[in-house]
Amino acid sequence: MTDYAITAADVLGAARTLHGKVLKTPLLPAPRLSELSGATVLIKYENMQPTGSFKERGAYNKLVSLSADERRRGVIAMSAGNHAQAVAYIARQFGIPATIVMPVVTPILKAENTRSYGAEVILHGETLAESALMAQKTAKERGLTLIHPYDDPLVMAGQGTLALEILEDAPDVDCIVVPIGGGGLISGIAIAAKAKNPKIDIFGVEADFYPSCTNALEGSTLPIGGPTLAEGIAVKTIGEHTLPIIRDLVSKVFLVGEQQIETAINHYATLQRTMAEGAAAAGLATLLAHPETFRGRKVTLVLSGGNIDARILASIMVRELERANRIISLRITTNDVPCLLGQLAGRLGELGANILEVSHRRLFLDVPVKGVSIDFTIEARDANHAATILTALEKDGLSPHLLSSLGTAYQG
Repeated sequence: MTDYAITAADVLGAARTLHGKVLKTPLLPAPRLSELSGATVLIKYENMQPTGSFKERGAYNKLVSLSADERRRGVIAMSAGNHAQAVAYIARQFGIPATIVMPVVTPILKAENTRSYGAEVILHGETLAESALMAQKTAKERGLTLIHPYDDPLVMAGQGTLALEILEDAPDVDCIVVPIGGGGLISGIAIAAKAKNPKIDIFGVEADFYPSCTNALEGSTLPIGGPTLAEGIAVKTIGEHTLPIIRDLVSKVFLVGEQQIETAINHYATLQRTMAEGAAAAGLATLLAHPETFRGRKVTLVLSGGNIDARILASIMVRELERANRIISLRITTNDVPCLLGQLAGRLGELGANILEVSHRRLFLDVPVKGVSIDFTIEARDANHAATILTALEKDGLSPHLLSSLGTAYQG
């Protein structure tokens, strides 16, 4: 038998340690998502943890193991947000000084939440790898204990307790879909779940921009790096402890793109009435992108965290309305006559359109000297309704031009 960094006994030990200390989150059915995917979908709501993610499990299991001297000197961690908040939150419970190094691109919400738990926050580097170098340097200079976000056996075992809860509540689940950053969560889940049910499939998912696990497994050289909504799994290097477990026990690792992640975040918000950050939505993105893998099966999605900035969530929801042609922008260029704007607004109202924004332009060179260009952003009931509105305006002789979100006419 292969020797891994952790065993099922380690995860069971972590479960005993965490009992009554870390919330057992609900596992609930998702009928709307089941209809969309053709699978029987269950969601493990780790976004309901006090800090909004699963990371408290591993943080508690690690911090409780520290000696009195290590607690006195303090701890340091590098994180894009969720591990930072969890370490700071648990450290405060134990009275341990905590320092957190975060990339400068960390969402403001996550950085401020980490400070609110009493931790010193150092913003350094564009990536988690650069933050890690600063954390290692600071740990050495100050004599702090480094709490690694994923490549630590105690952290991995703590994360694996999530699988025990899933299989306790749904022992007949066929597969679990887990986001992959450094691999701490999926490796802990794989060890625990496979010990309970060797036939269960564990599927991983990475963001297209950060295929570090895929590269390691396949020997590929896909480029790594770029702006992603899934900053929680934007990791350039898979863990040394986690990779062997993933290689042996994970059935497949998928990649998902940014638009797929956006759509999944929107589905969580509108269909499940719950908050999902980009990394957490990656599992649902995979389910919808690869229905043939999951159709007819009982699937658990790990909703690993809900720490998404409200502005980003609002933007995503509007963008999804645009993709569905529920919100469209159109331009009408015509002769400038009195009451024109009122007449056009009235006509749109007759057609059932809700006007969200109007831009009235006379002074640009692309507008005839006696003409006017008016841009409307409108809300329609659905794509068919939007098409009906455009067709009616065309019949009125107004020749509407559909615009992109940047305000430039589509070319085809």
